[in-house]
Amino acid sequence: MINFNKGEDPNKITLNTPVTFNSKNAEPEIEADPVLTREVIEEEKAFRRGVLSVKDIISPASLKVKPNHLYLGDQFLRTIFVISYPRYISIGWFAPIINLNLTFDISMFFYPISSSIILKQLKNKVGTLEAQIISDAEKGAARDPLRETALRDIEYLRDALTQGTEKFFQFALYVTLYADNMEDLDRISDQVEDIFGSRLVYSRRVYYQSEQGFNSTLPLGNDELYIAFNMNSSPVASSFPFISSELTSDRGILYGINRHNNSLILFDRFSLQNANSVVFATSGAGKSYAIKLEILRSLMLGTDVIVIDPEYEYKHLAEAVGGTYINISLSSENKINPFDLPRSIGGEARPKDIIRSAVITLKGLVRLMLGALNYDEDSIVDRALLEAYAKKDITPDSDLSKIEPPTMSDLEQVLDGMEGGAELALRLRKYTKGTFAGLLNSPTNVEMDNQLVCFSVRDLEDELRPIAIYTIVNYIWNVVRSEMKKRILVIDEAWWMMQHEDSAKFIFALVKRCRKYYLGVTTITQDVNDFLTSPYGQAIVNNSSLQILLKQSPAAIDLVQKTFILTEGERYLLLECGIGEGIFFAGNKHVAMKIVASYTEDQLITSDPRQLLELEEAKKEFDESRQEEGSV
Repeated sequence: MINFNKGEDPNKITLNTPVTFNSKNAEPEIEADPVLTREVIEEEKAFRRGVLSVKDIISPASLKVKPNHLYLGDQFLRTIFVISYPRYISIGWFAPIINLNLTFDISMFFYPISSSIILKQLKNKVGTLEAQIISDAEKGAARDPLRETALRDIEYLRDALTQGTEKFFQFALYVTLYADNMEDLDRISDQVEDIFGSRLVYSRRVYYQSEQGFNSTLPLGNDELYIAFNMNSSPVASSFPFISSELTSDRGILYGINRHNNSLILFDRFSLQNANSVVFATSGAGKSYAIKLEILRSLMLGTDVIVIDPEYEYKHLAEAVGGTYINISLSSENKINPFDLPRSIGGEARPKDIIRSAVITLKGLVRLMLGALNYDEDSIVDRALLEAYAKKDITPDSDLSKIEPPTMSDLEQVLDGMEGGAELALRLRKYTKGTFAGLLNSPTNVEMDNQLVCFSVRDLEDELRPIAIYTIVNYIWNVVRSEMKKRILVIDEAWWMMQHEDSAKFIFALVKRCRKYYLGVTTITQDVNDFLTSPYGQAIVNNSSLQILLKQSPAAIDLVQKTFILTEGERYLLLECGIGEGIFFAGNKHVAMKIVASYTEDQLITSDPRQLLELEEAKKEFDESRQEEGSV
C-alpha cells in the first residue's frame, strides 16, 4: 500500500511494505520501507519491459484453439488418449508407437490406489458374480463364460493384492501428435489409432479439450484430462516406454556392445533364414576391422572362412592364425582355371546340368573380358564353350570326378576354327598369348584345405580386378558345392563386382543359393551409391539377414536411410558416430553397436598403418635379437 502524507512533496511516496521487481511487466512488490519517487518506479517498470526472459524465448508465436486440434505457431497438434485395454496385453506393446518416425509427445500418469479400497470393492463384485452364476444354475440357464472369466480374474487379482505381489493404479496415457498441415495430422492420427487398434487398445481424439490435452503432455506433470483406466501393476509395467532391443543369444560370436544398455551383442548368423550379411561404411570407419574380428571369432567356433582381399588387409591375420594366403596376379605362381567344374554337389544335379551351369557362368566371364556381345557373338561363344569342354571329353555322359578341364587357349582355338569366331578369338588372344596371358590360361594349382583361405588381388590392374574376382568367386563356389561345410565367404570392396552387370548378377545368384550349401556371404563396400543404385545390389541387401552400418558420408546417407528405413535419430547416429560404431541389424531387430576387441585381437586385426609399422619394427627387433643370441 502506498500512502501520500499532507505537506510533503507530491513527487515522493512512502511505501509501508517492501518492494521488488521480479518479472517482466510486474507491479512493484514491497521490499523495504524507503521513499522513492514516482519517476524511479516508472523507470524501473520501463526497464523490466525491455528485459528478455526464458518464457519469452520458449513461448510460441501464437496459439489457436480449435475443437479437435491446436494451431501452435506453424504446427498442427492433436492429442489422442487411451480409453480401454484388452484382457491380456504383451510386454513392449507400446514399442511400435515409440519407434514411429514422427514428432509426438507422450505422457503417462500413474495414480496409486490403496489396496484395502480395491479389495473391498472386489469382494462385493465377487459376491454379485457368484450370486448371478448360482441363480443361473438354479434356473437351468446356460452358463455364462464372461461371468466365469471375470470371476477367475477377480479372484486372481484379490490373491495378488493380498499377498502384495501386485499393486493397483489408475493409468492415463496421452499422445500429442505434430504435423505441418491438417492432411498430415489426420493421416498420422489414423496411423496411431490403427496401431492401437491392432493391439485391441481403444483410443479417442480430444474434442473441445484440445488445450487441456496439449497441457497434459507438456513436461509439467499436470493431468488436465484425467481419463484413466483401472489396472494392476503387471499390465501397467508392460506400457513402460523406455525399452531397447537386445541381441543376446546362447550361442554365436560377440559382435560388439549394445550402446543403449551396454549388453553384449552375441549372435549366430546361421540361425537366421540366411547367413548373408552386408557391411556399409565410409573409408576408415572400421568395416574391415569389424569383419576381421568376426572372422577371428568364427574360426574359434570351427567355421571355415574364405576372403577375397583387394588390399593385403587380411595378410597379417592369415599369418597369425596359420591360414593360407594366395596372391593372384599376372606374375604369380598361383593360378585358377575358370573352366573348373565342381566334383560333386551332393548328387542333386546331373553332369549335363553342371556343364550347362558352367557355360552360363563362363559366358559372363567372357563378356567381362571382351566387352558387350551381340546376339550372333553370344551364340558363337555359347557353342564354342560347349565344344571346348567336348574337346577334353567332357560331355553329359562323363564322370566329372575324372576329367581334365580345358583352358582359355582351348576356347581360343575352338573360336578360331568356327565360322564368325575369328574376330572373337583375336580379342581373346591378349588373355592367352598377350599381356594378360598369365592370369586365366593355366590349370588350377591352389588348394583350399585350410580353415582360413585369403585370395589377394592387390597386384592386379584395375581393369583385371573384376575379371579376377569373378573367377575366384566362381572357383570358391565350385569348391563349396563339392563339399558341404559351414563356411563364410567375405568379399571386400564388393562395388568392384557391381560395376558390371554380369559380375553383379553372378554375386546375386550366389547370395540367393548359398544357404543350401551352408555358406554365408559377407559383402563389404565403401561406395554405397554404386552398390545400392545397382538393382542387383539392392537385391543382395534384401537377401542378407545380417546388416552392419557404420559411419556414413553425407553424400550417401539419404540413400542408406531410404534403403534401411532409418529414423532421423538413426540417420544422425550414422553421420556423427565414431570409428567402430554404428547400427547392427539382425532380421527385424536392430541396435546401436560399438565394436570392441581385446588387446590381443586388436594386434592381430588392426589396419592402422602406424600400428602395423610398429608391429613390423618389433618383429624385426625380435628377429635380430634371436640372431644375436644364436651367434653367441
